[in-house]
Amino acid sequence: MNQGKQLLIIDDDPDFVEGIKSILESAGYQVDAAYNPRSGLEALKTKPYDLLLLDIMMGRGAEGIMVARKLRKDPILSQIPVLIITGLREQIAFLFPGQPLHPHLLPVDELVEKPVEPQLLLDKVSALIELAAKRKAGK
Repeated sequence: MNQGKQLLIIDDDPDFVEGIKSILESAGYQVDAAYNPRSGLEALKTKPYDLLLLDIMMGRGAEGIMVARKLRKDPILSQIPVLIITGLREQIAFLFPGQPLHPHLLPVDELVEKPVEPQLLLDKVSALIELAAKRKAGK
């Protein structure tokens, strides 16, 4: 079922990327990685991805937020579901447990905290891809 589903990870931590990539590939996903926001945005323009896994804290700060906002402003790329995987909540108390994300603050579909349990990751990825497929079918 996951065969052919294209995922992109944008995260500046190569060790974390390799771990997440291994989990996703073992579940049958095809996974590409970009290690900074600029190459990530370029990769998003090269082929149709079914899901973006995005870190917030990269480079000079919260550059992942900039990536998410750029995606939502692009008519084509805005259709890609975004799963944030970050340690941001712990680092700066930016978000609070049990409260939904404000859609204008951080335009993403879902957020999980590092470290992420493999099964939780797979469940979130599957659910977001399924939701995106339903959105497309409903249009």
